[in-house]
Amino acid sequence: MAGSGSVLAGRTAVVTGAARGIGRAVAGALVARGAKVALLGLERDELSAAAEAEAGPGSAKAWQVDITDEAALRDTADQVTRLFGPVSVVVANAGVAAVGPFEDADMTVWRRVVEVNLVGSALTARAFLPGLLATRGFYLQISSLAALGAAPMMSAYCASKSGVETFAHGLRTEVAGRGVGVGIAYLSWTDTEMIREAWRHGPLREVRALMPWPANRAHPVEPTAERLVRGIERRSSSVYVQPWVRGVQTARALLPGLVTWRAGRVLGSGGPRPGTAFPGLLGPGGRAAG
Repeated sequence: MAGSGSVLAGRTAVVTGAARGIGRAVAGALVARGAKVALLGLERDELSAAAEAEAGPGSAKAWQVDITDEAALRDTADQVTRLFGPVSVVVANAGVAAVGPFEDADMTVWRRVVEVNLVGSALTARAFLPGLLATRGFYLQISSLAALGAAPMMSAYCASKSGVETFAHGLRTEVAGRGVGVGIAYLSWTDTEMIREAWRHGPLREVRALMPWPANRAHPVEPTAERLVRGIERRSSSVYVQPWVRGVQTARALLPGLVTWRAGRVLGSGGPRPGTAFPGLLGPGGRAAG
C-alpha cells in the first residue's frame, strides 16, 4: 500500500540503525507509505544520504545519536516530536554483533553488543514511549532467529536477542491496556554488510555450517523490509519475516539439544578453536558503534 493508501500515511515513525541495511530499507518503505520518518544512527554521512534519497509521499530527516546515551536519545525524541509531531511507530532495529569462542572473547566488545542491542532498545522504547502512548502507536522490536535457538560463536548476540524478545513481551503486557501495540520481529540471516563481512571469516562460516537449508542462506534486504512494514501496518504481535521461522518457534524447546548435537558433529570434540574470534564488532555500523 503506497502513499495515502496506507494506514501509515501522515504518521511519524522512528527507525534506529537506519544508516544501512535493514534499517535504511525499512525507513524507505515507511516513507513510500507516506510516513514522516526519523532516521537514527551513528554514521552522519550515511544517515544524511539515506534521508536525502527518500524523496516520496512522506518525508525523512536524519539524527545522529548513540541509542545507549539516554540523555541524547531523549533530546532526539523531543526534536523529532517538535518537527514531525507525536511518534506513532518506533522500529528498534539498531544492533551489532561479534563472533568467536566465548573463552577467547574481548569482554569489552561482548558487553558492547549487549549494551547496544538490549539496553539501547530499552532506552529507545523509554524515550519514545510518551509519543506512543499519546498516539496509541506501535513499537516493533527487531529480534532474531538467534532468540529462538542460540548458536555457538555468537554468545553475546544470542543473549542480547533473547533479551530484547523478553523485554518486548514484558513491555507489551504493561502498555496493551493503554492502546499501544508491541510486536517482535524474528529474522534469519539477512544480506547486509555486517553479515557479508562476517561470512568472510572462519567463526561465522562454522556457525553457518551448523544450520540446515534454508537457515544457512542470507535473505535479501528489500523483501525483508517490506514484510516488516506490513507487520507494522497490521500491528502484528509477531512478525516472522521468513515463514519457516514460525516453525522454529514451535520447536524451540528442542533446539538447545539439537544445536549442541549438531555443533559436536561440525566443530568436533574439541569445540570452537581459541584464537578464531573476529577482532571487534562486525561491519561498518559495528565499527561506528565500537
